[in-house]
Amino acid sequence: MKKLLIIRFSSIGDIVLTTPVIRAAKQQLPDTELHFLTKKSFAAVLEANPYIDKLHTLDNDLDAIIATLKKENFDFVVDLHHNLRSLRVKKALKCKSASFNKLNIQKWLLTNFKINLLPKEHIVDRYMATVKPLGVQADGGGLDYFIPEKDVVGQQDIPAAHHFGYIGIVIGAAHATKRLPMEKLKELVTLIDHPLVLLGGPEDKANGEELAALDPIKIYNACGKFNLNESADLVRRAKLIITHDTGLMHIAAAFKKPIISIWGNTVPAFGMYPYYGRTSFNQVQPYELIEVNGLGCRPCSKIGYDACPKKHFKCMQDISLQQVVTNTRQWLQSK
Repeated sequence: MKKLLIIRFSSIGDIVLTTPVIRAAKQQLPDTELHFLTKKSFAAVLEANPYIDKLHTLDNDLDAIIATLKKENFDFVVDLHHNLRSLRVKKALKCKSASFNKLNIQKWLLTNFKINLLPKEHIVDRYMATVKPLGVQADGGGLDYFIPEKDVVGQQDIPAAHHFGYIGIVIGAAHATKRLPMEKLKELVTLIDHPLVLLGGPEDKANGEELAALDPIKIYNACGKFNLNESADLVRRAKLIITHDTGLMHIAAAFKKPIISIWGNTVPAFGMYPYYGRTSFNQVQPYELIEVNGLGCRPCSKIGYDACPKKHFKCMQDISLQQVVTNTRQWLQSK
Protein backbone atom coordinates (compact mmCIF):
# COMPACT_ATOMS: atom_id res chain seq x y z
CA MET A 1 0.00 0.00 0.00
CA LYS A 2 1.24 3.47 -0.90
CA LYS A 3 0.66 6.61 1.16
CA LEU A 4 -0.48 9.92 -0.30
CA LEU A 5 -0.59 13.25 1.57
CA ILE A 6 -2.70 16.16 0.33
CA ILE A 7 -2.03 19.60 1.83
CA ARG A 8 -4.47 22.51 2.03
CA PHE A 9 -4.26 24.56 5.22
CA SER A 10 -7.15 26.98 4.69
CA SER A 11 -9.81 28.22 4.34
CA ILE A 12 -13.33 26.76 4.33
CA GLY A 13 -14.14 27.36 0.68
CA ASP A 14 -10.67 26.48 -0.58
CA ILE A 15 -10.73 23.19 1.32
CA VAL A 16 -14.19 22.30 -0.01
CA LEU A 17 -12.85 22.96 -3.51
CA THR A 18 -10.19 20.26 -2.98
CA THR A 19 -12.78 17.53 -2.38
CA PRO A 20 -13.01 16.37 -6.03
CA VAL A 21 -9.25 15.71 -5.85
CA ILE A 22 -9.67 13.75 -2.62
CA ARG A 23 -12.50 11.63 -4.02
CA ALA A 24 -10.89 10.96 -7.39
CA ALA A 25 -7.52 10.09 -5.87
CA LYS A 26 -9.03 7.66 -3.37
CA GLN A 27 -11.29 5.96 -5.92
CA GLN A 28 -8.77 5.82 -8.76
CA LEU A 29 -5.80 4.76 -6.60
CA PRO A 30 -7.51 1.96 -4.62
CA ASP A 31 -4.32 0.66 -2.97
CA THR A 32 -3.40 4.10 -1.65
CA GLU A 33 -3.84 5.29 1.92
CA LEU A 34 -4.92 8.92 1.67
CA HIS A 35 -3.98 11.49 4.32
CA PHE A 36 -4.88 15.18 4.45
CA LEU A 37 -3.17 18.05 6.28
CA THR A 38 -5.09 21.20 7.20
CA LYS A 39 -5.30 23.76 9.98
CA LYS A 40 -6.95 22.55 13.16
CA SER A 41 -9.52 25.36 12.94
CA PHE A 42 -10.79 23.94 9.64
CA ALA A 43 -10.78 20.24 10.53
CA ALA A 44 -14.59 20.15 10.74
CA VAL A 45 -14.79 20.65 6.97
CA LEU A 46 -13.24 17.22 6.40
CA GLU A 47 -13.85 15.28 9.61
CA ALA A 48 -16.63 13.15 8.09
CA ASN A 49 -15.11 12.75 4.61
CA PRO A 50 -15.06 8.98 3.93
CA TYR A 51 -12.32 9.26 1.31
CA ILE A 52 -9.73 10.42 3.86
CA ASP A 53 -8.01 7.65 5.79
CA LYS A 54 -6.28 9.98 8.24
CA LEU A 55 -6.72 13.71 8.89
CA HIS A 56 -3.72 15.62 10.26
CA THR A 57 -4.15 19.09 11.73
CA LEU A 58 -1.77 21.99 12.22
CA ASP A 59 -2.31 24.10 15.31
CA ASN A 60 0.62 26.47 15.72
CA ASP A 61 3.61 24.16 15.95
CA LEU A 62 4.73 23.29 12.42
CA ASP A 63 7.75 21.36 13.68
CA ALA A 64 5.50 19.10 15.75
CA ILE A 65 3.22 18.20 12.85
CA ILE A 66 6.25 17.63 10.59
CA ALA A 67 7.63 15.18 13.16
CA THR A 68 4.29 13.34 13.14
CA LEU A 69 4.12 13.26 9.35
CA LYS A 70 7.66 11.90 9.02
CA LYS A 71 6.58 8.75 10.85
CA GLU A 72 4.03 8.01 8.10
CA ASN A 73 6.66 7.50 5.37
CA PHE A 74 4.64 9.05 2.57
CA ASP A 75 5.29 8.10 -1.05
CA PHE A 76 3.87 11.28 -2.58
CA VAL A 77 2.73 14.75 -1.47
CA VAL A 78 0.11 16.78 -3.33
CA ASP A 79 0.53 20.40 -2.28
CA LEU A 80 -2.67 22.32 -3.02
CA HIS A 81 -1.66 25.29 -0.89
CA HIS A 82 1.85 26.01 -2.18
CA ASN A 83 3.17 28.42 0.43
CA LEU A 84 6.24 28.56 2.68
CA ARG A 85 4.75 26.22 5.28
CA SER A 86 3.78 23.57 2.75
CA LEU A 87 7.27 23.92 1.24
CA ARG A 88 8.79 23.16 4.66
CA VAL A 89 6.60 20.08 4.95
CA LYS A 90 7.61 18.80 1.52
CA LYS A 91 11.31 19.36 2.14
CA ALA A 92 11.11 17.57 5.48
CA LEU A 93 9.26 14.54 4.10
CA LYS A 94 11.78 14.07 1.28
CA CYS A 95 9.44 12.29 -1.11
CA LYS A 96 8.07 12.97 -4.57
CA SER A 97 5.58 15.81 -4.78
CA ALA A 98 3.47 17.97 -7.06
CA SER A 99 2.42 21.54 -6.30
CA PHE A 100 -0.58 23.60 -7.34
CA ASN A 101 0.22 26.56 -9.58
CA LYS A 102 -1.39 29.56 -7.85
CA LEU A 103 -0.84 31.85 -10.87
CA ASN A 104 0.11 34.72 -8.55
CA ILE A 105 1.68 36.78 -11.34
CA GLN A 106 -1.50 36.59 -13.40
CA LYS A 107 -3.61 37.54 -10.36
CA TRP A 108 -1.28 40.47 -9.65
CA LEU A 109 -1.62 41.71 -13.21
CA LEU A 110 -5.42 41.49 -13.00
CA THR A 111 -5.73 43.26 -9.64
CA ASN A 112 -3.14 45.95 -10.36
CA PHE A 113 -3.39 46.59 -14.11
CA LYS A 114 -6.69 44.87 -15.03
CA ILE A 115 -4.84 42.67 -17.51
CA ASN A 116 -6.54 39.29 -17.46
CA LEU A 117 -4.18 36.47 -18.45
CA LEU A 118 -5.85 33.92 -16.18
CA PRO A 119 -7.07 30.74 -17.88
CA LYS A 120 -10.82 30.41 -18.32
CA GLU A 121 -10.76 27.43 -16.05
CA HIS A 122 -12.24 26.70 -12.64
CA ILE A 123 -9.79 26.30 -9.78
CA VAL A 124 -11.08 22.74 -9.24
CA ASP A 125 -9.82 21.79 -12.70
CA ARG A 126 -6.48 23.41 -11.89
CA TYR A 127 -6.34 21.44 -8.63
CA MET A 128 -7.02 18.27 -10.63
CA ALA A 129 -4.06 19.01 -12.91
CA THR A 130 -1.82 18.66 -9.84
CA VAL A 131 -2.67 14.95 -9.49
CA LYS A 132 -2.44 14.21 -13.19
CA PRO A 133 1.12 12.76 -12.76
CA LEU A 134 -0.48 10.10 -10.54
CA GLY A 135 -2.89 9.10 -13.30
CA VAL A 136 -5.86 10.68 -11.50
CA GLN A 137 -8.53 12.35 -13.62
CA ALA A 138 -11.61 14.41 -12.84
CA ASP A 139 -14.72 12.23 -12.43
CA GLY A 140 -17.24 15.02 -12.99
CA GLY A 141 -18.88 14.46 -9.62
CA GLY A 142 -18.66 18.00 -8.30
CA LEU A 143 -17.80 18.97 -4.73
CA ASP A 144 -18.32 16.91 -1.58
CA TYR A 145 -19.46 17.91 1.88
CA PHE A 146 -20.26 15.32 4.53
CA ILE A 147 -22.14 16.24 7.71
CA PRO A 148 -21.57 14.09 10.81
CA GLU A 149 -24.79 12.66 12.27
CA LYS A 150 -24.22 14.63 15.47
CA ASP A 151 -24.44 17.90 13.52
CA VAL A 152 -27.69 17.26 11.66
CA VAL A 153 -30.07 20.05 12.72
CA GLY A 154 -33.36 18.92 14.23
CA GLN A 155 -36.66 20.23 12.94
CA GLN A 156 -37.34 21.63 16.41
CA ASP A 157 -34.31 23.90 16.05
CA ILE A 158 -35.92 25.77 13.14
CA PRO A 159 -38.92 28.09 13.60
CA ALA A 160 -42.27 26.62 12.55
CA ALA A 161 -42.65 29.36 9.93
CA HIS A 162 -39.65 27.84 8.11
CA HIS A 163 -40.61 24.15 8.28
CA PHE A 164 -42.07 24.14 4.77
CA GLY A 165 -38.99 25.66 3.14
CA TYR A 166 -36.81 28.73 3.27
CA ILE A 167 -34.18 30.70 1.41
CA GLY A 168 -30.75 30.83 3.02
CA ILE A 169 -28.95 34.18 2.90
CA VAL A 170 -25.25 34.15 3.77
CA ILE A 171 -24.72 37.62 5.21
CA GLY A 172 -21.04 37.31 6.10
CA ALA A 173 -17.68 37.01 4.34
CA ALA A 174 -14.09 37.13 5.54
CA HIS A 175 -13.54 40.70 4.30
CA ALA A 176 -15.83 43.73 4.30
CA THR A 177 -15.32 44.43 0.60
CA LYS A 178 -16.87 41.02 -0.19
CA ARG A 179 -20.05 41.82 1.80
CA LEU A 180 -23.12 43.86 0.97
CA PRO A 181 -23.39 46.86 3.31
CA MET A 182 -26.03 46.53 6.02
CA GLU A 183 -28.37 49.02 4.39
CA LYS A 184 -28.35 46.94 1.20
CA LEU A 185 -28.94 43.74 3.19
CA LYS A 186 -31.86 45.38 4.98
CA GLU A 187 -33.39 46.34 1.66
CA LEU A 188 -32.83 42.85 0.27
CA VAL A 189 -34.48 40.93 3.12
CA THR A 190 -37.41 43.36 2.97
CA LEU A 191 -37.90 42.84 -0.76
CA ILE A 192 -37.92 39.03 -0.63
CA ASP A 193 -41.37 37.70 0.25
CA HIS A 194 -40.39 34.25 1.51
CA PRO A 195 -39.15 32.74 4.81
CA LEU A 196 -35.45 33.51 5.25
CA VAL A 197 -32.67 31.97 7.31
CA LEU A 198 -29.63 34.20 7.82
CA LEU A 199 -26.36 32.25 7.77
CA GLY A 200 -22.96 33.21 9.12
CA GLY A 201 -20.56 32.85 12.02
CA PRO A 202 -20.50 34.37 15.52
CA GLU A 203 -19.01 37.54 14.03
CA ASP A 204 -22.24 38.01 12.02
CA LYS A 205 -24.64 37.48 14.93
CA ALA A 206 -25.24 41.17 15.75
CA ASN A 207 -25.91 42.06 12.12
CA GLY A 208 -28.20 39.05 11.86
CA GLU A 209 -30.20 40.19 14.87
CA GLU A 210 -30.58 43.66 13.37
CA LEU A 211 -31.84 42.18 10.10
CA ALA A 212 -34.19 39.69 11.78
CA ALA A 213 -35.74 42.50 13.82
CA LEU A 214 -37.18 43.89 10.57
CA ASP A 215 -39.58 40.92 10.38
CA PRO A 216 -39.10 38.36 13.17
CA ILE A 217 -41.64 35.93 11.65
CA LYS A 218 -40.18 35.88 8.15
CA ILE A 219 -36.49 36.16 9.09
CA TYR A 220 -34.65 33.71 11.35
CA ASN A 221 -31.13 34.65 12.42
CA ALA A 222 -29.00 31.48 12.57
CA CYS A 223 -25.68 33.36 12.70
CA GLY A 224 -23.60 32.30 15.66
CA LYS A 225 -26.21 29.79 16.86
CA PHE A 226 -24.84 26.78 14.97
CA ASN A 227 -21.38 25.35 14.34
CA LEU A 228 -19.97 25.03 10.81
CA ASN A 229 -21.40 21.60 10.06
CA GLU A 230 -24.80 22.55 11.46
CA SER A 231 -24.76 25.68 9.30
CA ALA A 232 -23.87 23.45 6.36
CA ASP A 233 -26.94 21.34 7.17
CA LEU A 234 -29.10 24.47 7.10
CA VAL A 235 -27.61 25.20 3.67
CA ARG A 236 -28.42 21.63 2.57
CA ARG A 237 -32.07 22.05 3.58
CA ALA A 238 -32.60 25.42 1.90
CA LYS A 239 -34.53 25.83 -1.34
CA LEU A 240 -32.05 28.41 -2.60
CA ILE A 241 -28.90 30.13 -1.32
CA ILE A 242 -28.13 33.83 -1.76
CA THR A 243 -24.52 34.40 -0.85
CA HIS A 244 -21.39 36.47 -1.15
CA ASP A 245 -18.12 34.98 -2.43
CA THR A 246 -17.50 32.88 0.67
CA GLY A 247 -17.11 29.34 2.02
CA LEU A 248 -20.82 28.61 2.43
CA MET A 249 -21.26 29.33 -1.28
CA HIS A 250 -19.03 26.35 -2.08
CA ILE A 251 -20.79 24.21 0.52
CA ALA A 252 -24.09 25.09 -1.20
CA ALA A 253 -22.61 23.99 -4.53
CA ALA A 254 -21.53 20.70 -2.92
CA PHE A 255 -25.19 20.08 -2.06
CA LYS A 256 -26.23 21.03 -5.61
CA LYS A 257 -28.27 23.96 -4.35
CA PRO A 258 -29.25 26.72 -6.78
CA ILE A 259 -27.14 29.76 -5.89
CA ILE A 260 -27.41 33.50 -6.42
CA SER A 261 -23.85 34.68 -5.90
CA ILE A 262 -23.11 38.36 -5.19
CA TRP A 263 -19.61 39.63 -5.99
CA GLY A 264 -17.89 42.76 -4.71
CA ASN A 265 -14.16 43.42 -4.96
CA THR A 266 -13.34 39.88 -6.16
CA VAL A 267 -14.33 38.50 -9.55
CA PRO A 268 -15.43 35.11 -10.93
CA ALA A 269 -12.44 35.29 -13.30
CA PHE A 270 -10.29 34.13 -10.38
CA GLY A 271 -11.89 30.73 -11.03
CA MET A 272 -13.75 30.28 -7.73
CA TYR A 273 -17.38 30.64 -8.78
CA PRO A 274 -19.87 27.87 -7.84
CA TYR A 275 -18.73 24.47 -9.08
CA TYR A 276 -21.16 21.60 -9.71
CA GLY A 277 -19.28 19.16 -11.92
CA ARG A 278 -21.31 17.54 -14.66
CA THR A 279 -24.89 18.36 -13.71
CA SER A 280 -27.71 19.49 -15.95
CA PHE A 281 -30.33 21.01 -13.60
CA ASN A 282 -32.71 20.32 -16.52
CA GLN A 283 -30.30 22.22 -18.76
CA VAL A 284 -30.64 25.38 -16.62
CA GLN A 285 -27.47 26.99 -15.25
CA PRO A 286 -27.65 26.27 -11.50
CA TYR A 287 -26.31 29.64 -10.40
CA GLU A 288 -26.49 33.34 -11.12
CA LEU A 289 -23.54 35.70 -10.75
CA ILE A 290 -24.54 39.19 -9.63
CA GLU A 291 -21.80 41.78 -10.10
CA VAL A 292 -21.16 45.35 -11.22
CA ASN A 293 -19.28 45.17 -14.50
CA GLY A 294 -17.31 48.00 -16.06
CA LEU A 295 -15.69 49.33 -12.86
CA GLY A 296 -12.10 50.33 -13.58
CA CYS A 297 -11.07 49.57 -10.00
CA ARG A 298 -12.37 46.00 -9.90
CA PRO A 299 -10.92 43.60 -8.87
CA CYS A 300 -8.89 45.56 -6.35
CA SER A 301 -7.67 42.48 -4.47
CA LYS A 302 -7.64 38.71 -4.86
CA ILE A 303 -8.85 38.42 -1.26
CA GLY A 304 -10.42 41.60 0.12
CA TYR A 305 -10.07 44.63 2.37
CA ASP A 306 -11.63 45.98 5.56
CA ALA A 307 -12.86 48.97 3.56
CA CYS A 308 -13.02 50.11 -0.05
CA PRO A 309 -9.61 51.57 -1.06
CA LYS A 310 -11.40 54.10 -3.28
CA LYS A 311 -13.91 55.02 -0.53
CA HIS A 312 -16.95 54.73 -2.86
CA PHE A 313 -17.52 50.92 -2.64
CA LYS A 314 -19.40 50.97 -5.94
CA CYS A 315 -18.82 47.25 -6.51
CA MET A 316 -21.38 46.56 -3.76
CA GLN A 317 -23.30 49.83 -3.50
CA ASP A 318 -24.32 49.56 -7.16
CA ILE A 319 -25.42 45.91 -6.99
CA SER A 320 -28.92 45.52 -8.44
CA LEU A 321 -31.05 44.11 -5.64
CA GLN A 322 -33.97 43.97 -8.05
CA GLN A 323 -31.96 41.53 -10.16
CA VAL A 324 -31.40 39.39 -7.05
CA VAL A 325 -35.12 39.46 -6.24
CA THR A 326 -36.13 38.69 -9.84
CA ASN A 327 -33.74 35.72 -9.99
CA THR A 328 -35.04 34.51 -6.62
CA ARG A 329 -38.64 34.55 -7.84
CA GLN A 330 -37.68 32.73 -11.02
CA TRP A 331 -35.98 29.94 -9.08
CA LEU A 332 -38.89 29.56 -6.68
CA GLN A 333 -41.38 29.46 -9.57
CA SER A 334 -39.33 26.80 -11.39
CA LYS A 335 -39.64 24.38 -8.45
